[in-house]
Amino acid sequence: MPPALVRTLGSRDLTLLVVGNVIGSGIFLVPASVLLQSGGSLPIALGVWLAGGVLSLMGALSYAELGGMDPGAGGLYAYIRDAFGAFPAFLYGWTLFFVIGAGTIATLAVAAAEYLTQFTPLSAVAKQGVAIALIASTAVINVRGLRGRAAVQNVTTGIKVLAIVALSLLLLGLSLGGDAATVANAPPPAPAVTLSGVGLSVIAVLWAYEGWQYVTFVAGEARDPQRTIPRALIVGTVLLIGIYLLANVAYAAALGTADMANSSRVAGDAVTRVLGPTAGKIVALVIIVSMYSAAHGTVITVPRVYQAMAADGVFFRQLAAVHPRYGTPAVAVLSSCAWAAVLAVSGTFEQLLTYVVFIGWIFYALGAAAVIRLRQTQPGAVRPFRVPGYPFTPVLFVLAAAAIVGNTIVAQPRQSVVGLGMVLLGAPAYAVWRRRTTAAP
Repeated sequence: MPPALVRTLGSRDLTLLVVGNVIGSGIFLVPASVLLQSGGSLPIALGVWLAGGVLSLMGALSYAELGGMDPGAGGLYAYIRDAFGAFPAFLYGWTLFFVIGAGTIATLAVAAAEYLTQFTPLSAVAKQGVAIALIASTAVINVRGLRGRAAVQNVTTGIKVLAIVALSLLLLGLSLGGDAATVANAPPPAPAVTLSGVGLSVIAVLWAYEGWQYVTFVAGEARDPQRTIPRALIVGTVLLIGIYLLANVAYAAALGTADMANSSRVAGDAVTRVLGPTAGKIVALVIIVSMYSAAHGTVITVPRVYQAMAADGVFFRQLAAVHPRYGTPAVAVLSSCAWAAVLAVSGTFEQLLTYVVFIGWIFYALGAAAVIRLRQTQPGAVRPFRVPGYPFTPVLFVLAAAAIVGNTIVAQPRQSVVGLGMVLLGAPAYAVWRRRTTAAP
């Protein structure tokens, strides 16, 4: 009997995985543009962050029901497959492998290497070497055992969360009095608040929250997944909302709304304003840890999709193998990281992600829609967790995802067509794998 995945992830591990996957560099950069598009109004900007968090929570609640129903590996891939068929599920896995998953790992590794230059000068070749080393380290840790890689993820996530909270509280504590009045009385920067601007800022915030769904990929390695997966999705998303709101208030307290809205590196500027220029390295170090944690979380999760696809006979069959000693999908992990390293060295990940990453939201919408579909086709299935507010909760999330996709198509029609074309290149590959599976004895 071939080795199976080992169920070692508990509720705390899964919750930290949710938080670690989401917090990358967005909270250090995005708040300025959100405030600017909100007309410089801090209450409106905070409302946007809260709205984005609530919409993300609606998605998390929807996926929590699905995670309780299907405790196996593959997560979103499996939900789409069971509700809408093998072909759209394959297209999701195809896009995840060749662009979204590997591209995310490459992006985070390259960006972390770039931030290291604030501590020591690095040539272009050296930065590529650092990026490859970061990717290789995540591969080795993830091949050698789930408990070890979960520990690394827990520690790095804990460090960045504690650092963000501590820095936020420090900024607030040192910015009381006069600066608080500055926040309230600062003149709003142009442009003035508009419905269109608020809509764009909501989309930006949803991007900053993106990544919570990756925890569903490792349901096959979770202990008591019917209980722990829903809990991790809900608790993790609520924690993210609180962290993001706290950080935004702290940035505004330190800089005032006018300077915050016009900052290109809001976290660094806020810390520099309050603690001095040398303190900017603190933010750089936090960002490096944050990016490594997010990359590590991606390496933990996405190979489980490729393993599930291979087990279904619609991907490279070697990726279905589980390491006999470590109990991990080692080939899937190594393949994912190897492709990420190629993208990091070539620099093509930026172009690929620009064209394709918005398409992920089509599949996220299908995931939430799967709740409705499976309620109709499998009414008698065991559902340890039922999404509250059904059907409005999954429907609202689907509409939010549709808004992101629609906005991208309207704003960037040429890139959208190219991106859709790249995804559909998976159609002939699916036909080949499906034919082989059917022909196999």
